[in-house]
Amino acid sequence: MKYCIRCVQPDTRPNTKFSPEGICPACAYYDELKKVDWQERYEILQSELAQYRSQPNQMFDCIIGVSGGKDSTRQALWVRDKLKLKPLLVSLSYPPEQITNRGTDNISNLIELGFDVIISAPAPQTWRNLMRESFLKFTNWAKSTELALFSSVPQMAIRYKIPLILWGENPGLQLGDMKSLGKNGYDGNNLRHLNTLSGAQSDWMNGVVANEQNLIPYIYPSEKEFIANNIKIIYLGWFLGDWSHKNNSAYSVLSGLDIRGDDKLDSVENTGDLHRSTSLDENWVTLNQLIKYYKFGFGRVTDYLSEDIRLGRLSRNDAIELVNRYDSSCSEEFIHTFTDYIGISVQDFWKVIHSSLNKDLFDINHNGVITSKFIVGVGL
Repeated sequence: MKYCIRCVQPDTRPNTKFSPEGICPACAYYDELKKVDWQERYEILQSELAQYRSQPNQMFDCIIGVSGGKDSTRQALWVRDKLKLKPLLVSLSYPPEQITNRGTDNISNLIELGFDVIISAPAPQTWRNLMRESFLKFTNWAKSTELALFSSVPQMAIRYKIPLILWGENPGLQLGDMKSLGKNGYDGNNLRHLNTLSGAQSDWMNGVVANEQNLIPYIYPSEKEFIANNIKIIYLGWFLGDWSHKNNSAYSVLSGLDIRGDDKLDSVENTGDLHRSTSLDENWVTLNQLIKYYKFGFGRVTDYLSEDIRLGRLSRNDAIELVNRYDSSCSEEFIHTFTDYIGISVQDFWKVIHSSLNKDLFDINHNGVITSKFIVGVGL
């Protein structure tokens, strides 16, 4: 395990590769941003969008996937108010046990802002069964739900014959998942190769669900379907010079986004959410970040602070201190509500976690206490 010499990103992120000098792909990308002519990029975007602008009898110019969070809210507003396009918003609905009141309110806020929103709601029992199997088989409860999340947008694009999909950040450039890179910085048609979507057509789901129709929401359209329907994904983050967690939150709060408050459950100690504005629609993602930490040695706080270092908002040493303090943060209440939902005990939850613990990065004693072998910012 090695760390980027500039930020606090380790080389354990799937599909990442550091430069010979020890610089992570995301930091290398931010170096390139200093040379960008943003007006030129805006003109490129306008050129790309020209063929998709309103035609007679065309209700929508594009589709945007939204959670009601900071990134999707900013995208929707920028596309409508700056680019003057008519977007159809698509939101994947979580079951009542998972979604927060805040998440519901933020989707309602988008509707009140004048957007048309389609809700995609997979069968609740299928959702629960796949989530349970995802956790027990892969120690990743979100493996199935993320398939539905990513698949819902292109599925709706095909169904409603809206070929243009506008996405937020490019995970290859801005996070370092290099397999998802397209032919240029804004080409999103290789999103299907994102680590999250790998094995999307896997047989493991068929063994869980008897009715194959219930699996439709989890199947990302094939490359042939993309070509047949002229589907094009464009990453908007490539065109926005001020795209960041903090900026997107600030823009969206001004337009009514409800973020985490001062309640104890919303604290950094319980959520690892330093900016109080990520994954506002549900809390179990915090639990998944804890699992990511035990698998790869980094969690949500590492991602946040690596971006903040690149933007000059804090020093690497200060970031290391915060990573040590909060990167494995997760409320016990989130664990309890999750285990109740999928029907296992908290003890069994930790047995699964321990079975998937990265033994190269962590030690575990006879009492189940986990300690890291690595030093944040240094590695092994």
